Amino acid sequence: MVNRFIVSPFFLNQSLPELTRPAKPDWVINTPDLSGDGSQEHMSVIYRSLARFVEETAGKGERPVSIAGDCCTAIGLLAGLQHALINPTLIWFDAHGDFNTWETTPSGFLGGMPLAMLVGRGEQTMPSAVGLKALREDRVILTDGRDLDSGERESVMGSDLIYLADVAALLDYPLPQGPLYVHFDADILNPDEAPAQNYSAKGGPSSMVLKAVFRRLAQSGQVVAVSLSSWNPKLDKDGKSQKIGLSLLETLINTG
Repeated sequence: MVNRFIVSPFFLNQSLPELTRPAKPDWVINTPDLSGDGSQEHMSVIYRSLARFVEETAGKGERPVSIAGDCCTAIGLLAGLQHALINPTLIWFDAHGDFNTWETTPSGFLGGMPLAMLVGRGEQTMPSAVGLKALREDRVILTDGRDLDSGERESVMGSDLIYLADVAALLDYPLPQGPLYVHFDADILNPDEAPAQNYSAKGGPSSMVLKAVFRRLAQSGQVVAVSLSSWNPKLDKDGKSQKIGLSLLETLINTG
């Protein structure tokens, strides 16, 4: 499958131009004019642009590959797939659950809410702005999630999400039929290997384990879209986190 890359160089609505460093000439750089007032309005502009790219790319039978500074861009990517009449199962790799709502969040951080938004929980301003239909919870596999807030943990455990705390379980877990959309946050990696993260969490899988899991997913032939929530390029002084993150991404999209 042909891969088409798009980089949205933002952390939420804050410009992050350093994220374009690894971009190749044929990669699309998603930097629309951020009109509107407030962070969610600005983010919605980014996600509408991303959704259009995804819809066009997927509609041609090619695979959209998104790189951005946070996990909320998954809202635009999933909306674009839906607009292309693709209804995938979502596999969410993250050290965190991103399953908070305004009722459970201890910090008020929007970046801790996107998975909840995708399934129709909590804040729906941005999903509505991009025309996203809520994904059924049993169509989501959340894996790792080793750092959950207390209220968030209750929500995860009381939901219909498929929660696999051990990433290695995906080496044998029966994959659902049909298309797969894989999202991974670079902070899922053990910070000893990839330290340039905004929200590091102790422990976590090694790159070796993740590569084995990603290789299995790639070889399934079912992965129709991928999104990467990146390392923090401002903290990545030695380039180590970028190198590991891009290597994992390549494993996931390379079926050779």
